Amino acid sequence: MWAENDLITGFLREKIMEYEVEKLAVENALVGEGPMWDVESQTLYWIDIQGGRFWNFDPATGENKLLHHSYNIAGVGRNKSGGLTVGTWEGVQLWNSDDDFVWLHQGEIEGHPIKLNDVMPGPGGSLFGGSGHLDSCAVFRFNADGSVDIIDDGLELCNGMGFSPDLRTFYSTDSPKHEIYKWDHNPATGEISNKRVFATIPSDWGIPDGMTVDAEGFVWSAIWYGGMVVRLDPDGKEERRVEIPAAQTSSAMFGGKDLNELYVTTANFGTGSSELTGWEPAGFNPAGYRGGDLYRVKLDIQGKPEFVTDFTWPAG
Repeated sequence: MWAENDLITGFLREKIMEYEVEKLAVENALVGEGPMWDVESQTLYWIDIQGGRFWNFDPATGENKLLHHSYNIAGVGRNKSGGLTVGTWEGVQLWNSDDDFVWLHQGEIEGHPIKLNDVMPGPGGSLFGGSGHLDSCAVFRFNADGSVDIIDDGLELCNGMGFSPDLRTFYSTDSPKHEIYKWDHNPATGEISNKRVFATIPSDWGIPDGMTVDAEGFVWSAIWYGGMVVRLDPDGKEERRVEIPAAQTSSAMFGGKDLNELYVTTANFGTGSSELTGWEPAGFNPAGYRGGDLYRVKLDIQGKPEFVTDFTWPAG
């Protein structure tokens, strides 16, 4: 799905060709998203944000267990005191099952609807959530003490977020603008400031979607329409890419015992329709395979353990 340009060197082409891509789960997800590796259970949570589903994939058995099929889920994270923290189109929950959950936040924060599109556990037991499909999207930080910070607003569609290994840099994505941002983050105070453009994804590649950050501080951005996950160095330059046999590559997360397995979600949303007309890059083949399945690529690069949230279940 990539276009020829001066970034495609012989070295990079060799790196593309050497990876074996495994298809792990065939779920026909409308928008497969939000992969989150649980180091304790050694399993992967992932979601279908449009289809209102989320699963737990166990690589030891190959089972992809459906946990929820109802309202729209934007992502999940493991919670320290038990259960999962779940971001939805209505707010944030602590969740054990569809019969056992509580709302932490619903409705709006300072006039910003909590219609989440991407979520990520953050430092200090927090949950970061970016909103989507609104007139003005925002990046929220839901803190363990119950307070909420609005990190950014006025965005078109919030997507992938992450932290550098030293916690001094925060990353966020505005997909329609083709931009990934970097911010200064103070690990001691949690202050996030000094937003600037980290990387601009060329329009002929596709659109930057979900992301993760590896142990070396490189950013892995899934490129929707591009059928690939691109590794960007700390200066925002492409270092390598991994091609996935599905055009709508939506997010990526490191997992496995040694955190050297890249799990990649894909989406079949838009198949046979014009819902995303105007977003496709020049030369995109709408009749090609868009996605909907879960993939894995084993690498010689390690990720880092993801954070867990630290919200308290209400008494009683």
